[in-house]
Amino acid sequence: MEDFDYYEILEVAKTASADEIKKAYRKMAMKYHPDKNQGDTEAENMFKKVNEAYQVLSDEAKRSNYDRYGKAGLGGGSQGAGFGGFEDFSDIFDSFFGGGQRASRREPRENLDVAAEVHIEFLEAIFGCKKEIKYRYDKQCTVCDGTGSKTGKRESCPACHGKGQIYQKQGFMTFSQTCHVCRGAGSIIKDKCQKCSGIGKEQVDEKFSIDIPEGIDDGNRLRVAGKGSVGKSGNRGDLYVIVRVKEDRVFVRHDDDIYVEVPVFFTLAALGGKITIPTIRGEREIEIKSGVKDKEHIVIKNEGVSNVHSGARGNMIVQVKITYPKKMNQEQEELLKKLHESFSHNHGNEPHHNVFEGVFEKVKSWFKN
Repeated sequence: MEDFDYYEILEVAKTASADEIKKAYRKMAMKYHPDKNQGDTEAENMFKKVNEAYQVLSDEAKRSNYDRYGKAGLGGGSQGAGFGGFEDFSDIFDSFFGGGQRASRREPRENLDVAAEVHIEFLEAIFGCKKEIKYRYDKQCTVCDGTGSKTGKRESCPACHGKGQIYQKQGFMTFSQTCHVCRGAGSIIKDKCQKCSGIGKEQVDEKFSIDIPEGIDDGNRLRVAGKGSVGKSGNRGDLYVIVRVKEDRVFVRHDDDIYVEVPVFFTLAALGGKITIPTIRGEREIEIKSGVKDKEHIVIKNEGVSNVHSGARGNMIVQVKITYPKKMNQEQEELLKKLHESFSHNHGNEPHHNVFEGVFEKVKSWFKN
């Protein structure tokens, strides 16, 4: 038998009352409980000592013998003591969550918040709008007053004995799970209410108008306080409106920036000039620089979306798409040929010949070797 003092283990004086010893045991048992100290062998050993000490000190006869003769006066009966006055391990587990009150149980928290969706057009999201929302929320059944029972009464669950949790012991470990019979309620219904089928709630349809702020984006949520479900105590949750924005056939939005692809004819790309393009706020003239490249971006500052929080505007990004004629008449072909020949004449040869100059000779040398 390991030599240790029971009073020291429980951190109480030898004159401590039975109530003080019991309170000290609860405190120490929770401190060293294996479920809170998984893998800690020292805590597991202390937990055994705490239980052994309480088994002795909570029994008047054993405590008297221990005070007189020490552990020798116990005749080895304290070794391997159980769980010190609790009906079972689950009572210790319950005490973690009930402020020290035995076999206490928390009621499952009601989720009173409700979600609904609203679908809006692309430009409605950018400039804001007003929309009507239709949704459903729950309130307590008016027939059974939210009990779900035809008689208005519920009975203690026979599976979990009203605790809402079922506990399983494996050595010094305790595992808990929500009761599969009452689903954590701790009580069951025998005669279900016909109106709500035992659920205790009924659904209510509601609609109202909501202001969609300027700059809202797809997937953003709007919180409407006090429009959710009604709880047992009469309090009401919130409504969360999820905004779904339709895509536009011309514009693409990324955060607060707007992208638009603008076709630029190849002659304009070569010569440069001005073109009129659409923006989210109307038409606008922009300058195309000579020699602009395909997929090149032209940034127009502060022509994007106003940020829904700060109000600062993003940019508009114009992506150039160089286009070529699909068909040409004879006159157009002749003009292009003349243009092509003029460039070849000015550069001494066609441009691609300058790029590949010397390459053919190198290729020939490979085969010679």
